[in-house]
Amino acid sequence: MIQLYKIITTILYPFLILLTFLRKIIKKEDPKRFKEKIFSKSFNVKDKENAVLVWFHAASIGEYKSIIPIIEELNKLKKNLKFLVTTTTLSSGKIAEIELSQFNNVEHRYFPLDVPFLIKKFLEQWKPSYIFLVDSEIWPNLILNADKFNIPLAIINARLTFKTFSRWMIFPSIAKNIFERFNMFICSNAETKKFLEKLGLKNVFFKGNIKFISKIAAGKIYDINENYLHKKKIWFAASIHENEDKFCLKTHLEIKKKINEVVTIIAPRHIERSNKISHLAKKLNLKVQILNKNEKINEENEIIIINYFGALQNYFKFSKSVFIGKSIDKKFEQDGGQNPIEAAKLNCRVYHGQYVNNFLDIYKLLEKNNISKKIDNFHDLSKSIVQDLSETNKKGYEPPSVINHLEQKTLDDTMELVKNFLFYGNK
Repeated sequence: MIQLYKIITTILYPFLILLTFLRKIIKKEDPKRFKEKIFSKSFNVKDKENAVLVWFHAASIGEYKSIIPIIEELNKLKKNLKFLVTTTTLSSGKIAEIELSQFNNVEHRYFPLDVPFLIKKFLEQWKPSYIFLVDSEIWPNLILNADKFNIPLAIINARLTFKTFSRWMIFPSIAKNIFERFNMFICSNAETKKFLEKLGLKNVFFKGNIKFISKIAAGKIYDINENYLHKKKIWFAASIHENEDKFCLKTHLEIKKKINEVVTIIAPRHIERSNKISHLAKKLNLKVQILNKNEKINEENEIIIINYFGALQNYFKFSKSVFIGKSIDKKFEQDGGQNPIEAAKLNCRVYHGQYVNNFLDIYKLLEKNNISKKIDNFHDLSKSIVQDLSETNKKGYEPPSVINHLEQKTLDDTMELVKNFLFYGNK
């Protein structure tokens, strides 16, 4: 079966090239750097100058942000390390391009297609000394080639749902063959640890979800519309997916019955959908503005659609009430939910639908501490937001103590495992 995967990915390579070009045309790939995914001549390798190169692969924004504190901690050790960070999505790549400029020893590239010869060339050219895959990034050709090149391989914040584990267990010998090539597993939850131990794997640990350790300096968050955001009654719909747009607009209309001056800010998960959301709002006779970076909000508008990357923290900071998307539509029943941790850290009241499987353990913790709440429909959400907006202004930006505690403990415990893996032979 593994051999079949190698053959299929090799055969599909020309079609995947075409697909990547098509995605670039419809603005789902980086217009300048998309070739990093498909051609070895575009890998743009940097000399590591006798340093030890540690490669982190984090697919999208949440995974990317969770590894930055780890890189910061490793840099404090002054061990002559360099880092390669790869991501998959356009949004994570844009944010990484901006944020990683603070480091002089970190390079960002897009993750190449998991095609045997392409992965082999990537490893030969970059020559990483260690590899960390983040979350559920299981790429067989990469894993097999890392083993072939004798590169120690770990997965950090490993996450296996029951559905995913059940699929792997259709072919248990293949699952074991793939997973036993990892030298260490740091799990994001106890369930994943249990699943991996069922495969008889060693060095399986659970120390908490590393998405808790991404640090936020609230005092340094600045927005050109700060004065506007302070004085207006706003609520924020973050990471909104298709079919959730109308839900948010209906919520706005319902809130208006009680609070006429309410402003709804919507950040679509995929900003290429901004025009579609604007069209929906106009059909409902709502005054709408598509907001680009460094633009002022027109005070006459009541629906603001965020049309640039890296904006979520700005609006979490000034919003008392936040709805996190990918949680209402039934199509997300198995893989719903977006990361609510940033909103919780910025002292928001977090609302979500019933489909949050991807972050179920985190939402349970937040709900237990009265930080988040599940809503069933736009009537529920509007009622809760009206109540929030009727209270006094949002408090200071100090996150709840449970968040602070988990952040530090998870970071400390995770770093102990990472340092053992890199420096003390626990591989």
